Amino acid sequence: MKSLKLFFVLVNLIALFITLSATTSNNEQFLNEEDETQEPISLRGTSRFLAQKNARVVMTCDKYPRVCRAKGSPGRDCCKKKCVNVLTDRLNCGKCGKKCKYSEICCKGACVNPRSNKKHCGSCGNKCKKGNVCVYGMCSYA
Repeated sequence: MKSLKLFFVLVNLIALFITLSATTSNNEQFLNEEDETQEPISLRGTSRFLAQKNARVVMTCDKYPRVCRAKGSPGRDCCKKKCVNVLTDRLNCGKCGKKCKYSEICCKGACVNPRSNKKHCGSCGNKCKKGNVCVYGMCSYA
């Protein structure tokens, strides 16, 4: 019975410690007392990782169009500050901003329905043989 009471006391102490450590400290002060628009600094300290400012410069394609031509880029075209491939991207099919419908995919810059298109049956470039039709994305006899 004593061990059970001791267990509950320890659990309550741990819960109290977690609660107190998660709340903001009353020791937080402003850098400059007159200017209260600045962020408060905790006297508990912060890790070096969180205190660092991100010195990395983000290179977007609207300012640096050559970024899209780099190896590993998702596409060679720049649409809304993102590199995309307008030949396959459903949100920029053929040109920036041209969206395909929900049931369509982008094949060679054109929105097509892969469930019924003979030239793109099921996926881009999957042609049905002569005499077959595309039904629900599969080529079958007519």
